[in-house]
Amino acid sequence: MNVAILGGGITGLATAWRLQQSGATVHVFEAGPVAGGNMRTQHHPAGYVLELGPNSLQLSPELDELIQELGLSGVVQEPAAVSSRRYVVRNGQPRELPGKPQQLLFGSFFSWKTKLTLLRELRKPAAPSDAHETIGHFFQRRFGQEIVDYAVNPFVSGIYAGDPDQLLLHKTFPQLAALEQTHGSVLKGFARANKGVARRRIISFRGGLQVLIDALVSRLSHLHLSTPVTALLPTTDGRYQLQISGADSPSEAFDAVVLALPSYATAPLVQPLDAAGAAALTAVHYPPMTAVHTAYRRADVAHPLNGFGALSPKAEQPVAAGTLWSSSLFPDRSPADQVLLTTFVGGAQYEQAARQPDEPLLAALRDEQARHYGIRAGAMPCFQQVYRWERSIPQFDERIEAAHATADALEQRGIWTVANWRAGVGIPDCLRRAKLVAEKIHAARRV
Repeated sequence: MNVAILGGGITGLATAWRLQQSGATVHVFEAGPVAGGNMRTQHHPAGYVLELGPNSLQLSPELDELIQELGLSGVVQEPAAVSSRRYVVRNGQPRELPGKPQQLLFGSFFSWKTKLTLLRELRKPAAPSDAHETIGHFFQRRFGQEIVDYAVNPFVSGIYAGDPDQLLLHKTFPQLAALEQTHGSVLKGFARANKGVARRRIISFRGGLQVLIDALVSRLSHLHLSTPVTALLPTTDGRYQLQISGADSPSEAFDAVVLALPSYATAPLVQPLDAAGAAALTAVHYPPMTAVHTAYRRADVAHPLNGFGALSPKAEQPVAAGTLWSSSLFPDRSPADQVLLTTFVGGAQYEQAARQPDEPLLAALRDEQARHYGIRAGAMPCFQQVYRWERSIPQFDERIEAAHATADALEQRGIWTVANWRAGVGIPDCLRRAKLVAEKIHAARRV
């Protein structure tokens, strides 16, 4: 079987690996000069290891399997023990978010009104299922506005670059909707569903996440970089040829095509086949995100930075959606006498902030960091770098419904989609989708 994969991000590479392992001949076409998509690591000469996109990975079964197959077990890097502690900015200061039920009920992070609302949720009946319900509406009706403002909002903004009042519950957290319908109480259902289930480990690799990309690249037989594909050309026998930019004639015919591309890059390829579907793909929203890496001398920072990082609720009117305390998680990411902060500005709730010019953006961030972390007056960063993603994470709002319907229709034509707008925005979601699609293509070959 001959398969073409368009897009050399983590999902396209993982799909190619799975198909290659099953015996297919796989050609990966990447428009850019390097593979990896949003998963990029920079090594700075001054001793900084900088992640430009994802900063760590949840160890899902699919990722664990991939690590074993690629022989990467020996370079897996566990975060420091403080990673279990998560902070949210409240009243201008990072405060540790309760991690256990007793901390939630007897700690001071949430008001007694909210604690009573949580207890009442145990007896609250399920509401009728609503495919249009947003994350924000779901949590507000079951747990109250304070939970939305100081737990849900920062989490959704920091992890999904999203707005909880726009993202659809059944597209982002379908398991929560199912728990309510099955158990009535979400808290009861969650306790039963997760009884005896260990929390997924967070990992990286010594040298950064680029290690995973490089391992995949080194093992693929046919990876074509700087090779944009401009058209899919159906053949009379149900296969596809590719029109490659600059080529005089179409490529060989492929039995299946896998699109591991953002929806906006997928749209022009499918437009001749499905104009309405192409419009739906174009409509998917990718807000801008700016990643800022900042290093200070450890002696200039009063805060112990003893956690994963701090997320900022919209209610706090922050500059940054959140900051990872990178050198606390992985101490080798900066010189020993410094601390490294990875800050994210932007997302669906802060689009204009992400587009600020460098100087005002960095000045505002330095002021915010000084307030949050007790940075010594007059102390300046040892290092600061800006990296901009004009289009970051696809939003699973109302617009994603038509895009997913388009993807389903394309499968009937032998065109498969595996990118994060189809699979889900997390790397575990993407690797799960990559494995599923590879298995379906392999099964179709045997029919």
